[in-house]
Amino acid sequence: MSTAQPSGRPTWSNWAGNQVARPAAVVAARSTQEVRDVVRDAASAGQRVRPVGTGHSFTGLAVTDGVLLSLEHLSGVTAVDRESGRVRVLGGTPLHVLNLALDAFDLALPNLGDIDRQSISGAIATGTHGTGTRQYGIASAVTGLRLVLADGSVLQCSPDEHAEVFQAARVGLGALGVVTEVELQCVPAFRLRARERGESLSAVLERVQAEADAHDHLDLHWFPHTDRVLVKRNDRVPDDDPGRPLAAWRARLDDDLLSNRVFEAVNRVSARWPAVVPRLNQATSRALGTREYTDASWRVFCSAREVRFRESEYAVPRAAVVDVVRAVRDWVDRHDVALPFPVEVRFLGGDDVWLSTAYERDSAYVAVHQYHRMGDGGLFAAFEAIVAEHRGRPHWGKLHTLGRERLAELYPRFPDFLAVRDRLDPERLFGNDHLTRLLGP
Repeated sequence: MSTAQPSGRPTWSNWAGNQVARPAAVVAARSTQEVRDVVRDAASAGQRVRPVGTGHSFTGLAVTDGVLLSLEHLSGVTAVDRESGRVRVLGGTPLHVLNLALDAFDLALPNLGDIDRQSISGAIATGTHGTGTRQYGIASAVTGLRLVLADGSVLQCSPDEHAEVFQAARVGLGALGVVTEVELQCVPAFRLRARERGESLSAVLERVQAEADAHDHLDLHWFPHTDRVLVKRNDRVPDDDPGRPLAAWRARLDDDLLSNRVFEAVNRVSARWPAVVPRLNQATSRALGTREYTDASWRVFCSAREVRFRESEYAVPRAAVVDVVRAVRDWVDRHDVALPFPVEVRFLGGDDVWLSTAYERDSAYVAVHQYHRMGDGGLFAAFEAIVAEHRGRPHWGKLHTLGRERLAELYPRFPDFLAVRDRLDPERLFGNDHLTRLLGP
């Protein structure tokens, strides 16, 4: 979002409200040619350019005092090959728009995260993933990209064309160019049976590795200050499976009233009276009760998230997940901190994307959150110290404090990524302070 200021400069902030910028200009491009014009004009004026989608990153990736290039109007599906399942889509297309469009062609992305407000280019740039030990992040579905480079030229890349640029740009942090079009390898549309129930965290951790392998997609939501965890088990079903979606009244009750309106009220109470959080978490964890339903994959994967928060998420080796969760729980138990938001745990198979958090490593993801009106009480720093013992890799779109030196230790292809960046953007037209910390000057 952006608003005009008396000085003439707009003010932009991200969805969570924790990142604010006052760019020289906010420009919304409607075509690749308009993106080229913006890039060339900015370069001529000595200004830097940062692309932005829907602002769902918690980090400073989009923050700039130069030109903030919005891709919100660069949206829609441009080509569909039903036989191969290959789909081309403009870079600013929000995932919730893309999911509906793919469904009309009986196609789907093989995996999704639990939020669908991000643009496709933003989702892949930051390594948005999802869950499933036999699944991969969204960037693994990318088979081609169109980028506008720092000199205003357009480059098409794929595994067979400019392969090194392709490998770097699949999770590219917006550091290599502006992604104006993405080609995706989709799969035939599929349905999932969702089974959700509250259980004991201690008991689930004892068998979590087997649970992760037993289900297509496993997602855990542990409520701090309690031993309660909401376990979401999602599995594919055949086309003739008679399962039905949630009744409309139940969907409104669970996903609108309880998960958003009531949860917002719970967090406001927590912000005012932190001491009541343990009792509220007990009540909240039990209010989101057992349910089972079957629906289109994207409807099961994604849910509305209207309560604003800040988040830090790290990928750790899958074998380390129990130690990490127990260490977080122990830290919470020893400290006077109020955490109304659940801690989320997911799983993912290793992939070959250079800056993917799951690069060549089967991974578990642990995410800690805090309501946007509350301090984290030291949780985020403690969490980083815990995952550091297991070579945790930070989600690129979520809060972390790592810099170039440590990131180079965690990502084997980090030097290759930097080499591609040096070649494509030697003057750092697409740079900002956040990228300088991550990648160096």
